[in-house]
Amino acid sequence: MVENLIEVKDLYKWFPIRSGLLGRVKNYVRAVDGVSFSIKTGETFGVVGESGCGKTTLGRTVIKLTEPTSGSIIYSGRDITKLKGRKMKEYKKKMQIVFQDPYASLDPRQTIGSAIMEPMFIHGLVRDRKEARSKAEFLLEQVGLNPDHFSRFPHEFSGGQRQRVAIARALSLNPEFIVLDEPTSSLDVSVQAQILNLLSSLRRKLNLTYMFISHNLAVIRQMCQRTAVMYLGRIVEIAETSRIFENPKHPYTVALLKSVPLPDPKKRKMLVSLEGDVPSPVNVPSGCRFRARCKYATELCADKAPELIEIEKDHWVECHYDIDFSREAKVNTITA
Repeated sequence: MVENLIEVKDLYKWFPIRSGLLGRVKNYVRAVDGVSFSIKTGETFGVVGESGCGKTTLGRTVIKLTEPTSGSIIYSGRDITKLKGRKMKEYKKKMQIVFQDPYASLDPRQTIGSAIMEPMFIHGLVRDRKEARSKAEFLLEQVGLNPDHFSRFPHEFSGGQRQRVAIARALSLNPEFIVLDEPTSSLDVSVQAQILNLLSSLRRKLNLTYMFISHNLAVIRQMCQRTAVMYLGRIVEIAETSRIFENPKHPYTVALLKSVPLPDPKKRKMLVSLEGDVPSPVNVPSGCRFRARCKYATELCADKAPELIEIEKDHWVECHYDIDFSREAKVNTITA
């Protein structure tokens, strides 16, 4: 077992913008713009940030559901960036994804049993339909559903039940690594807790590794051992989740934590809204991407883009300055 199941080095994903009769490329949407990180075997690695920062594109690119523009993706010690066809198919079954909207990711004309069995047939993991059905019913039981629901259609289930079906389908190929793309954001709060507990239980039971994408900081704190904070296609801070919440080092991370409302009036502090809008990923600002919204920005921030550096063991920050935020009003204590 390798220490790092996933290693991403200088990863880019640019989407071309075409115009004119000939469809010439006029510009690019820089969804993921030079990202590097690693995910340890058996951990839940969180990715958090505002909508439009590139979280989902990063997750899809890591498992090559979207082909990267450049950079490298190393899985279990092997560079899979340029693998295609049969060679990549072997890795595809090891890496799965659970999407945000379970209803959109399930075929409404296909029974849930058929949806779970289909990947098994594609990858040749079963000999016949009888074996496939037996495995599918077992998976339904594992995710907390009744195997007797095998022949029902997605519209006959609630949102939480549909997400359980999506999880069962992801597990049908016995994967090692699963990207969870905001798997609870479309669910009721009570159902969210059930799904999160299920995911935690499955990770321990099946020795899974997760990449958990979310904008919900409370969920990230509950689920993830390490967390990356993403802004406009870049990762601006990576550290153990406890450090991110207790000792944030990037101004954007601090702003995110301060902007979260708390349900307990005794713990509630003055909310600080993050001023300004996220710049366009088409016209990325020079220097530091966060400088237009950062009160600490200087001329250096406009002239030179900061690098992601390790300021202390396993704590990486993309900022020119080591700012002491302890002098400011204490960051909200966020609990799940």
